[in-house]
Amino acid sequence: MEPQTKRWKGSACDADSWVAFPVLSDQQSQDVELVEAFAAPIVDKKETSRLLRELNAVRPLNGLQHVKRVRAVRGSGGPHPLEVLVCLVSDAPDLKVVSIDDLLPPDGVQRDGLGEPFVVKVPARPPLTRPQFELASKHWPTSFHEDKQVTVALRGELFGPLRKARMSAYMAAALTAAETGAALGMEAVGAVAVDPASERIVAVGHDCSGDRPLHHAVMVCIDLVAQSQGGGCYSFDRYPACRFTPQTSGTFGGTEASSQPYICTGYDLYVTREPCVMCAMALVHSRIGRVFYGTSSADGAMGTKYKIHSKKDLNHHFEVYKGVLGKQCEELGGLGRPRQKTRAH
Repeated sequence: MEPQTKRWKGSACDADSWVAFPVLSDQQSQDVELVEAFAAPIVDKKETSRLLRELNAVRPLNGLQHVKRVRAVRGSGGPHPLEVLVCLVSDAPDLKVVSIDDLLPPDGVQRDGLGEPFVVKVPARPPLTRPQFELASKHWPTSFHEDKQVTVALRGELFGPLRKARMSAYMAAALTAAETGAALGMEAVGAVAVDPASERIVAVGHDCSGDRPLHHAVMVCIDLVAQSQGGGCYSFDRYPACRFTPQTSGTFGGTEASSQPYICTGYDLYVTREPCVMCAMALVHSRIGRVFYGTSSADGAMGTKYKIHSKKDLNHHFEVYKGVLGKQCEELGGLGRPRQKTRAH
């Protein structure tokens, strides 16, 4: 039998009052890094193809394949509507005054097609998001292979009204569990595991670390998911709000029950507070599909202090979104045991 979701007693869970923003990797969220390069006007447009061929042969822009070699000078009323990258400043002689002859070898490029060089800044790395692309393009034209889901998510438009209403309900269940745990003297943190394929709540848990220090809300929820599949290690019978739905038939996370997945494969987790490193690694090992958290934690491992879900050297990665019922989750901070500075859930 599916866990019964008690009505949360807090303020109204209006789906229009919050936005779920993606927690991206450092590479996706960092500022655009620029490097200096020498560019030169193309005196005769008819010579552009030849210049590109010759410059690519003698002055390849190694590591800058994302940068377009030629740019149009927009709104220019001058005689030279095109400019071309000659080389990086780091590849050129350290001279205060540089001419085109200084930048190119004696043979290989005919100079009569180029004007005198000047310094520009170009993006050092390929842009991974539209904001990075727009910033990079202000300096020099850049190639961009867009991940449209990330673009839509960054605008806060990935989840429509019906989906947000369901997400509000799932986080409301986590809020209820958090309040229940707080009433028992635990930290006010709740977590809910959901099978998005069937829209079924698989497990609900709250912090139980008053009895066992490692029983953060996320750890409790993972163990309850394991119990729903016939596994698990602990008993939470003394905590009625910590419960699970036994799996008897149907699907696990979109896969057939006959090929039972590893714990949280394909599942979503809703947790009121950003998970700590321990919980984040447990979610990696449990093969969680997506994590939605309400409010950040000082030592959180999914955006604040670390981004465990995006570490390239780990063998599993998952999506993380923050802000679901963020205000209501933040209000839980005054309940339960006082937070410890080194604790997150």
